[in-house]
Amino acid sequence: MKKLIVLTLIVLISLISCGKSEVKQVTDDSKTATESFALIGAIKDAYVKKDMKDIEGRTTRDGYRTIIGAMKNFESVELTLNPSFVEIDGDTVNVNVSWKGIWKKDGKAIDERGIAVFVLKEKPLKVHNILRANPFRYPE
Repeated sequence: MKKLIVLTLIVLISLISCGKSEVKQVTDDSKTATESFALIGAIKDAYVKKDMKDIEGRTTRDGYRTIIGAMKNFESVELTLNPSFVEIDGDTVNVNVSWKGIWKKDGKAIDERGIAVFVLKEKPLKVHNILRANPFRYPE
């Protein structure tokens, strides 16, 4: 009887220790968040380069108006966007972003910072609106 119990314990221990670890699947929400971070980064890069064609391709009609309508003339910009929170509500994705920028215009440096909410819609995701402190409206 003891041999049977010991043998059963050995088999159980070897089965448990030899099990493969589970590979976690990436959730749809995680994919959406990753896509939204990439989109916002691409919009920022296009803004720094003043590439309006690229911005237009990554925004809805309203989103394009929001960005272009707020843009001011500048010589150069150093802009840092840090996404902090993503909220997914059906087909709308809201991304809270803290940002800091240094715009150079007429030999002066203008330093600004703020928090914006990027509203993304459609498939693939496009910027539809920017709420709160739009990082693309400076320098003022």
